[in-house]
Amino acid sequence: MQTGIGWRHPHYGELLERQLAIGFLEVHSENFFADGGAALAVLRRGRAHYPVSLHGVGLSLGSVQGVDAWHLERLARLVTQIEPVRVSDHACFARASIRTSAGLRDVHASDLLPVPFSDEALDTMVANVQQVQDRLRRSISVENLSAYVSWDGDSMQETEFLIALAQRSGCGLLVDVNNLYVNALNHKLRDATVDPLQECRSWLDALPAQHVTEIHLAGHADCGDIVIDDHGSAVCDAVWALYRHALARFGAVPTLIEWDTDVPALDVLVHEAMTADGHLRECAP
Repeated sequence: MQTGIGWRHPHYGELLERQLAIGFLEVHSENFFADGGAALAVLRRGRAHYPVSLHGVGLSLGSVQGVDAWHLERLARLVTQIEPVRVSDHACFARASIRTSAGLRDVHASDLLPVPFSDEALDTMVANVQQVQDRLRRSISVENLSAYVSWDGDSMQETEFLIALAQRSGCGLLVDVNNLYVNALNHKLRDATVDPLQECRSWLDALPAQHVTEIHLAGHADCGDIVIDDHGSAVCDAVWALYRHALARFGAVPTLIEWDTDVPALDVLVHEAMTADGHLRECAP
């Protein structure tokens, strides 16, 4: 099986006990930055049986403040300990400086914020990605974002931005199909003429296959006036259809099932992974 699951706390013990046939496990890097402790011990046990992918949410690769040195050192140490099959984070920023009465102070956002698709933002992200890769001594993968705000005056399309990032930094691209669909559904709420599926297919077709290193699948929540990428439900039919399109475009790319809220029984996650694996075998050239 080439598909994996997000390994979350409710399933730590059961997965270790059952040792199910799963392609790989994904964990959020920042949950294992502490010195020792039970969480890191569990991750080491999991790594003894499965490949592990480290997926981060805190590098803030688009931040003009640069990469936080403490964060990068903790990640580097974890990479050395776990020897993951992949390391990834997001095409976003979550860290900025604000002016206070005491001077400038770095703050961290509670969400992943989109960067402008501009030459200046691209230069910043290329430099930050290269710094991370130099420290880790390996390439990383950068994920497209589910974004609920955008910047005026973008000078390029998201796909152009990501392609240039991959070409200039040597990083891979992690394609989150659910993020694409969430963005397209929210675009349709602003413009009724939008065809969400066609918008996503065009996005996928714009990426060169050689840059794509992983695919993520997840569920989302339709709240009426906005669609949220909450990772709290099964993959919907439209995302499965887009996944098949992505496989036909990119080939047999390792795929992850993400489920982070309302986490179901382990067997539900494994069933989703098996479904993805079936599509992978059928659709990939």
